Amino acid sequence: MRDQRSKKDEYQKVLSAYGQAVKEFRKGDFEKASGLLQDFIDKFPAEREIVDRARAYLAIIRKSPKKDAPSPRSFEEHCRQGAAKINAGDFEGAVKVLEKALDLGGNEGLVHYLLADARCLMGQPDASMEHLKKAIQKDKAYSTLAQNEPDFEPLWEDKKFKLIARLT
Repeated sequence: MRDQRSKKDEYQKVLSAYGQAVKEFRKGDFEKASGLLQDFIDKFPAEREIVDRARAYLAIIRKSPKKDAPSPRSFEEHCRQGAAKINAGDFEGAVKVLEKALDLGGNEGLVHYLLADARCLMGQPDASMEHLKKAIQKDKAYSTLAQNEPDFEPLWEDKKFKLIARLT
């Protein structure tokens, strides 16, 4: 019982450190977020799924499109720009870019996951869960990501979310 409690406490520390880094990212303080993300990756390498997400944020910071950047052309560029728009708070812009990514083909699971994220942040839980369901159907790993992604916190107690993410 004590081991379970200490594991739970340790995992809460992991989530808290990750959450703080993401919070700074969302504020637009990319320098601070970058440092916190790198510290997180160095301190918690065993948390592979969350470390992968932290690396994705770092990659976005390093490759974030400049205001004068050309329009995305490839599937990957659309996904990268969609994620950057989500993180910048431009959810409608993100949806437009990500819907174009779907037309281009590629990792549909990733696109649906990003669309679920954007729709959730827009206050559209039903649309969010539909995209999340499609993402998880393409790749089960998105279930774990959704269960730990602070953006989906408003949905965590929703029965439909729990069913989609298999939390029951």
